[in-house]
Amino acid sequence: MQPRMGPRPLPLHLGTALMTWASSESVWKLWKVASPNSNRSSAPPEAIAALLPEIATLEARAGAGKFDAALQREIARRMARLADGVLAYRRHAVRRALDNPPAVWSESNTRLLDYGMTHRAARTRGARAVLVVPSLINRWEVLDLTAEKSLLRAMAARGVRPYLVDWGTPDATERGFDTTAYVTRLERALAFITQRARRSAAVMGYCMGGTLSVALAARQPRRVAGLALLAAPWDFHADRTGHAFLAATGPLLARVADQLGELPVDVLQTLFWSLDPWLAIKKFGRFLGMDQQGDSAREFVLLEDWLNDGAPLAGPTARECLVDWYGDNLPGTGRWLIAGKPVVPSKINVPSLVMIPSGDRIVPPLSAAALAEPGRGLKRVQRLDLPLGHIGMVVSGRARDLCWTPLVDWLSAIPAKRS
Repeated sequence: MQPRMGPRPLPLHLGTALMTWASSESVWKLWKVASPNSNRSSAPPEAIAALLPEIATLEARAGAGKFDAALQREIARRMARLADGVLAYRRHAVRRALDNPPAVWSESNTRLLDYGMTHRAARTRGARAVLVVPSLINRWEVLDLTAEKSLLRAMAARGVRPYLVDWGTPDATERGFDTTAYVTRLERALAFITQRARRSAAVMGYCMGGTLSVALAARQPRRVAGLALLAAPWDFHADRTGHAFLAATGPLLARVADQLGELPVDVLQTLFWSLDPWLAIKKFGRFLGMDQQGDSAREFVLLEDWLNDGAPLAGPTARECLVDWYGDNLPGTGRWLIAGKPVVPSKINVPSLVMIPSGDRIVPPLSAAALAEPGRGLKRVQRLDLPLGHIGMVVSGRARDLCWTPLVDWLSAIPAKRS
């Protein structure tokens, strides 16, 4: 059993906490009344300045240096709590224990897992076959985390037959893949499912997998019976809130990917860190306060394992994402090319469902909503806004009622279309 690596990259998370908390000691020295280091440029905000005389009075009563010592103790306490939370996670006994269904098709490191084998209802004649496309970055296990928190098994129990794309880890050949190579691989997987089911399959894409699924539907409309998109980014300039770091570093990181042949997992995790640098610090503090044998701690560990077990991104694909998508917004402006042809959602005439979690901090809701805009988005589209987050839409306590059920209802209602 391999030791846990998370939260990745650990030095960045610990450094963020240490520099932030330790800086409070330096700032206090600048803000102290009558400090020789005080000056106008380092003056505190008005609200804090109003409290400084009172703090100085209390410190004088307690004795010189007492406040400084208390501040140092609090910094040490917080760092110790963060370290204890990380160690508790790393030493936790829980591991994902589900048996994966069999692979029925493969090409290089990509496999199709037949989740119809997990429930008899999905193996009945006429069951809706669905090609499920996850992101290339975070692996697919979030869709099948536990027996209770498994969107894929819930689909199979309702008589839908999901075929999940397991991208694996890029090998020497796949490290040279661009998005065209990945979409054409999806075409071959879809052809296999169509032949096996003897009718067109639906396609469901999650996150970046949804973006690729739009291109697949554009290129293979006869083989796609319906298109369901969960938090799929499309207009990368619709809302840049929280993505400033990514936009600024995109060209530099693209050059790193060119040199290495891939964008490493820790670099990708740094981009997620930039969306909320304090997220890991807050959540590991909460984790330490949980009953370590309870369901909440168990689900925390399994989710954290998934977050830290991503795959590197192939170099050419990383360049497209960083420069062509986030930098130049080629998908959102109709200029993203697959095999030399633009992917234009308004020309895709298959039944479509766009599910948008309103609390998404990874894919801004406005980015995903572009696929449902009249005249610009998909032609035959239904939009469903969910009061959930990017990950919460597939694993939270409310996911079954708010996301899973309407998704399966929609997939089941797609008219049959023979290919």
